[in-house]
Amino acid sequence: MIFGLCDVNNFYVSCERSFNPILNNHPVIVLSNNDGCAVARSNEVKALGVKMGTPVHQIKDLIRQHDIKVFSSNYVLYADMSNRFRSIVNQYTPDVEEYSCDECFLGLDGFGHKNLIQYMHKMIRQLRVGVGLPVCVGLATSKTLSKIANHHAKSLQIPGSVLALFNDLQIKNALENLPVNEIWGVGRKHTEHLKKLGINTALQLRDADLKWIRKRFSVVMERTIMELRGESCIELNNMPEKKKQIVCTRSMANKTDDYQVLRQAVATHVDHACEKLRRQGSVAKYISVMLRTNGFSKNDRQYYPNLTLQLQYPSDDTRAFTQAAMLGLDRIYRSGYLFKKCGVMLSDISDKGVIQYDLFKPKPKRSDDLMATFDKINARFGTGTVKSASVGFDKPFAMRSNHTSPRFTSNWQDIIRTS
Repeated sequence: MIFGLCDVNNFYVSCERSFNPILNNHPVIVLSNNDGCAVARSNEVKALGVKMGTPVHQIKDLIRQHDIKVFSSNYVLYADMSNRFRSIVNQYTPDVEEYSCDECFLGLDGFGHKNLIQYMHKMIRQLRVGVGLPVCVGLATSKTLSKIANHHAKSLQIPGSVLALFNDLQIKNALENLPVNEIWGVGRKHTEHLKKLGINTALQLRDADLKWIRKRFSVVMERTIMELRGESCIELNNMPEKKKQIVCTRSMANKTDDYQVLRQAVATHVDHACEKLRRQGSVAKYISVMLRTNGFSKNDRQYYPNLTLQLQYPSDDTRAFTQAAMLGLDRIYRSGYLFKKCGVMLSDISDKGVIQYDLFKPKPKRSDDLMATFDKINARFGTGTVKSASVGFDKPFAMRSNHTSPRFTSNWQDIIRTS
């Protein structure tokens, strides 16, 4: 089996640069929700020592000193660019596992008649020309090694942006100085345990005795070692698993104790959660509603309520979940508390086609027809075109987003004009 790992370099930053070439070779950061922290950094910003998750208020002087361009997260743009990225990748192999919004595993068995490195170069050029995204590709005989190959292709700026680890010498050189914490699937606790055992690099882990490792860890670590040896133990999953829980939460721009503002915010989260539920062809039986005050504030009274409600039957109907959520909010809301965050969670999720309804009170077909129409309109004219009345028209709870770039690919008003 031959695997490829295709990953967009600094995805959010690259999306911004794709429509604004002036940003190329210029320090750029993209901020988290509410413009709080740096969640994407160009290589120029990384070279200045800015770490992932650094609060923006801590680097104000650095931003001013080096003229760092700052952007709020433009999720609509990034989602569309992610779809375009995947559509091009899918042209090069039918076996694609969408690992994240900017990262795909490729199954390349059956392409042995091609020069795989040149074949990947062709894909990289099409991604660069077609969507303006720079990518790196790692090739190997296991998914873990392909991740490592991609890591080196990116960090070492390999010419052509493709690195293949197919022979023993290539693999040894790639693993020799790679810290164990850089290995896919090796977390902090495992890293600490391995270091106590004298295993600090990926090469040392690869060469460790399997029985000795199995006694101290688990079959998962044993599988990782086999993968480092080039033996495929983790299959390609080109059928994404359906979510067993759907969570929609978001911090608000300002703290509030206004019940109507909280109703609008919770209803908005219900809309988004139900849309995701229907998209994967599922229904849910429970909805949880939660509120959060600002735990970092020493002056505010703290209150973290959470309530779970059960629907009579599993459903994907936004109206049913909104009604339940409003009832839950009414029960947990307390005046006098300044809430900073709210959200909902759908649980006990199952496939829509296997639900048994009451023989004498079947689910009305109108519900399915209405929700299907609801989704079709929003898909055609944009999310939020049709929504629950509880969501309202204004969004006083909306996050701070003071540096958002235009939605170049999804809004007629934002399309780039040449004159």
